[in-house]
Amino acid sequence: MKPALPAVLAAALGFILTSSVLAQTASLTGMLGGKALLIVDGSAPKMVAVGESYKGVTVVSVGRNQAVVEIAGKQRTLNVGETPASVGLGVSGNRILLKAGEGGHFFAQGQINGKDVQMVVDTGATAVTLSAMDAQRIGLNYQMGLPTQMSTANGVVPAWRVKLKTVGIGDIVVGEVNAVVSAGSMPYVLLGNSFLAHFQMTRTNEQMVLEKR
Repeated sequence: MKPALPAVLAAALGFILTSSVLAQTASLTGMLGGKALLIVDGSAPKMVAVGESYKGVTVVSVGRNQAVVEIAGKQRTLNVGETPASVGLGVSGNRILLKAGEGGHFFAQGQINGKDVQMVVDTGATAVTLSAMDAQRIGLNYQMGLPTQMSTANGVVPAWRVKLKTVGIGDIVVGEVNAVVSAGSMPYVLLGNSFLAHFQMTRTNEQMVLEKR
């Protein structure tokens, strides 16, 4: 298994889950002079004042290290430095529609064992693969797993085979998912075939549909 990261991983997702509401990701990277420094769907950071909008995300209020934003009539609090949050997310049925970001990669804001993680679809990865740093952040006791090794662009690194209680996107959740935790650095969780095999996958141009089997 060589779940090597794609060469270009610079974009964040814009995806919808069988809904008329467009799901976006938004993160707060800083505050300056009462303005929020936002990244929306992997865009370049943008200073946005209270009452102003950027890519459909409106800043409602700002605090010392947080901002309240609104999209499609729903409000969400963003904190500086947090993982990008999905805003305006609609979920219906067992069908996920992903839209390609820059570089043609399909990103998703998902959950592992109920904790938020940023994922990228990787059909070349046998299992869901995450870094030891992400595993520690979500409280996964990965070192109790089966020791193994992974080949990466930087050589062979230690790894551990584990079983995740749940992996999900929105309300669509798969239980007891095989995964690998890598000691190497990874910017995203690889959404590999141990999760994808539970779905019928169809790709058309810049869209990918995952339909639960």
